[in-house]
Amino acid sequence: MNPVNYLYLAALLFTIGATGVLIRRNAIVVFMCVELMLNACNLAFVAFSRMHGNLDGQVIAFFTMVVAAAEVVVGLAIIVSLFRARHSASVDDASLMKL
Repeated sequence: MNPVNYLYLAALLFTIGATGVLIRRNAIVVFMCVELMLNACNLAFVAFSRMHGNLDGQVIAFFTMVVAAAEVVVGLAIIVSLFRARHSASVDDASLMKL
């Protein structure tokens, strides 16, 4: 399969993720869309790495996965604290958590 097709797929996945972040109001759905965007970037990194014949893109994708794992921990903790405080996972209620 041509690596350009992987780039088209990465662009499509990133667009779906960006649309979900901009349109949806549920924090968990927004969080999943951000993860979809990160996976699209990883796919593009690996495709470019394969096109150029080196491993730089794959190494960057690995570090992006590490950052995404840390983001999951912090993001879910924030979502759980928001849900416990407001009994809702709406992004609009997040501004109410200010002191």
